[in-house]
Amino acid sequence: MAASVCAVFFVAALFLGSEAQTDFSKLPESFKKGVELAVQQVNSHTGLQHHFLFFKSIEKSSIEAGFDVNYIYHHFYLKPTKCSRGTTKADPKKCAFRNDRPLIDCGICYKLYGGEIEKEPKPYIHCVHKPALTEEMKKTRVEHCNDGAYGNGASTLLASTGTQK
Repeated sequence: MAASVCAVFFVAALFLGSEAQTDFSKLPESFKKGVELAVQQVNSHTGLQHHFLFFKSIEKSSIEAGFDVNYIYHHFYLKPTKCSRGTTKADPKKCAFRNDRPLIDCGICYKLYGGEIEKEPKPYIHCVHKPALTEEMKKTRVEHCNDGAYGNGASTLLASTGTQK
């Protein structure tokens, strides 16, 4: 089972290409919604001293299940900025990225209906400072997003070829 999950992960990475998406404004709307949810969650964490913004996409996958339903998986980095914690309506033009702090690695999956994130199944957001991210955490993240709650039963998010760059 673990070997098949790893195989699915690497196949998805191949289909998604090696070029990372580094501009939030160029992300498809369906992916922006998830990033915004993760950024909101990370920036509301009391233990963090810096304001974080989207830095770049590593992998993204989308399954169109029909009837205006999509299942989304997105792996991306958040980067700390020079803006103070709690800054509202921040963007990289106003809040320069810092290069002296670690990135936050995020993996999220969620269901969209009519272009909006559904409450059920609850969106899965897993963000952790990159140096603390372990292979076991990565494996658990992938397994969680590939379970039955985020798919229509026919395919898994990381095996999808319906990707967008």
